[in-house]
Amino acid sequence: DIDHLNLRVQKELVEWLNWLKADIGFDGWRFDFAKGYSAVVAKIYIDRSEPSFAVAEIWTSLAYGGDGKPNLNQDQHRQELVNWVDKVGGKGPATTFDFTTKGILNVAVEGELWRLRGTDGKAPGMIGWWPAKAVTFVDNHDTGSTQHMWPFPSDRVMQGYAYILTHPGTPCIFYDHFFDWGLKEEIDRLVSVRTRHGIHSESKLQIIEADADLYLAEIDGKVIVKLGPRYDVGNLIPGGFKVAAHGNDYAVW
Repeated sequence: DIDHLNLRVQKELVEWLNWLKADIGFDGWRFDFAKGYSAVVAKIYIDRSEPSFAVAEIWTSLAYGGDGKPNLNQDQHRQELVNWVDKVGGKGPATTFDFTTKGILNVAVEGELWRLRGTDGKAPGMIGWWPAKAVTFVDNHDTGSTQHMWPFPSDRVMQGYAYILTHPGTPCIFYDHFFDWGLKEEIDRLVSVRTRHGIHSESKLQIIEADADLYLAEIDGKVIVKLGPRYDVGNLIPGGFKVAAHGNDYAVW
C-alpha cells in the first residue's frame, strides 16, 4: 500500500509525473481505482504536475430495482462522478470515465432505448449533467476483453459507438474493438462524422424520440443519430440530412 498522505511519497510521485512529462512526453494521467484515495490527494498530483488531461476511474455499482435491472434514475451514481471532479477542481483538466452512461447503455440497447432519456429529458449519464468532464466509453480492459467483468452486448457494440461518437462528452475507443474485432472502418466513419461537423464535449443534445425500439437525437443541429431496429423514421428526419454512416440497428445523418 502507498500512503498518499506521506509528504515524501507525494514529493517523489510528483517528481516522477513531471519526469514522465518532460523526458518521456506524456501529457495526461489516468487515475486507476480513484476510489482508493481521496480526490484531495488526486488534486495534489494534478496541480503539481499540470497535465493537459486527467481522467479518473470511479467504478461503483448502479442502483438496481427488484427486476435486477438499473433504475431509470441514476442521479446518485452520476453525482459521485461530478463530486470527484468538483473536489479536484472543475476548472482544471480533471475528468472521470462516465460509468453511468456505460451501465445504462449496456441495458438500453437490449430493446429498452427509452432509458436513454432521463427524467429531465436529458441524457441519463454524466454527459447529461457535465459533459465537458465526462469521458464516455463502450468497454475497457476491465469490463470487456479477457476480464469480461461488465461487457457491452457483443452484437450491439456499434450501437454503443454510434451513441458516444455523436454525443457530448469525450469518447474513448477500446483497442480490442478497433484492432481485433474488425470494426475499424465502421468506427472510423463515425469518428469522421464527429470531426467533420465539429461535435465536441459540450455539444448541444436534443433527444427527439426515446422508445423501446427507437432512440433518435440531434446534436448541434448538424448530426442526427438513430439507434434501434425501427426503420420508419423518415418523417422525423428534417430535410437536407443525408445518411453518413449506418450499420446493424444504427444510422447517422
